[in-house]
Amino acid sequence: MNYSFFIAKKVAAAGEQSFARVIIRIAVIAIALSITVMICATALVSGFKREISSKIFGFWGHIHITNASVYENLLEESWLTKKQDFYPYLDTLGRVPYLENQKIFGRTVKRTRLTNGGVRHIQVYAFKGGIIKAKDEIEGIFLKGVGRDFDWQFLSQYLVAGRPIKMQDSVASNEILISRTTANRLKVDVGDVFRVHFVQNGEQLKRSFKICGIYKTGLEEYDRQFALVDIRKIQQLLGWNEDQVAGFEVFLDDINDLKPLSEAIYYNHIPKELYAETIRQKFPGIFNWLDLQNINEVVILSLMVIVAIINMITALMILIFERTNMIGVLKSMGARNWGIRRIFLYYAAYIILSGLFWGNLLGITLCLLQKYFKFIRLDEENYYLSYAPIHFNLWSILVLNAGTMLITLLFLIIPSYLVSRISPVKAIRFD
Repeated sequence: MNYSFFIAKKVAAAGEQSFARVIIRIAVIAIALSITVMICATALVSGFKREISSKIFGFWGHIHITNASVYENLLEESWLTKKQDFYPYLDTLGRVPYLENQKIFGRTVKRTRLTNGGVRHIQVYAFKGGIIKAKDEIEGIFLKGVGRDFDWQFLSQYLVAGRPIKMQDSVASNEILISRTTANRLKVDVGDVFRVHFVQNGEQLKRSFKICGIYKTGLEEYDRQFALVDIRKIQQLLGWNEDQVAGFEVFLDDINDLKPLSEAIYYNHIPKELYAETIRQKFPGIFNWLDLQNINEVVILSLMVIVAIINMITALMILIFERTNMIGVLKSMGARNWGIRRIFLYYAAYIILSGLFWGNLLGITLCLLQKYFKFIRLDEENYYLSYAPIHFNLWSILVLNAGTMLITLLFLIIPSYLVSRISPVKAIRFD
């Protein structure tokens, strides 16, 4: 048996009876609190980014296909025909694990491995800006026209009243789906009828809409500005036929495939006169803001690791001073410095593991309580969410534990050099 490990177990067993037990318990508590904060911070940041991204992608799609001449303006009234070779077959793209070789600027790019699936859905859309007048209240609005191919799965989970728009076969539906923010500002509810005023080719147009449902995504910037209507209403206002649309929204199975799939669509699947742009490129501001959360996460994790290291270094030094007599005896019996140092490193590993156990238990428990009971509330206007979201990633938790254990032990190698400074003769006489 490894004598260092054997002695370390004996020292650990006797540790509860030594005067250093308070320091050891403080070290365990410090490790536990550090890993608790790290688990909670990682779960919160991951959950926050996941929820905000899913809302934005759910509302706008992952990739927009539009005319190349208007790619800088999402709401410009420019059309393209929906009779395209890629529509609707594009939703079969990437259903294999790899994208085949692509030609990009004359250069062949090798096939790319996809994370999870490919294109989930493609749908048409159109926009028209107007002014709502209801009960002496006036509100500017952008109407987003959606067709029969619209995927209601995302928006249905945010319906707070009413139902989705019923698309009729022969005529355009007069129903409209507005946000809770707009409904409150206009003092209207499901079933109410109001007029929207438009300007088209220098003429003022008016259309009446009946509220069929009210939604609330929590993205106040979008909830305040947009409402959903039958795309045929927008086409009529713009003087378009039913084959003319503003563009296509493409939804993916996995956000991690955004770059390879957007490049594949742009270079291989759409005509040269069209442009494919990701929603991250369209609205970079909010995604840059989300990326800043990674900096906050790194700062928190770094501070917690430093706290754990400082406490463990203090505990290890006290343990070495407490066992000076034992170190002298071992040296007099021929034990090498590295073998004695391993005793204390094994003991430190035991303390760290104890802290990790309690820290994981506490951290995961707190995260589960927040996930299911949502006791931490947020200002939805500022954070786009009414509660602090939690998302567990098993690999992240394993990496946090392994990283904390490894980094802390590496830093403990330095103070363990105190063992080599202890003289056997003086140590044996030391009491």
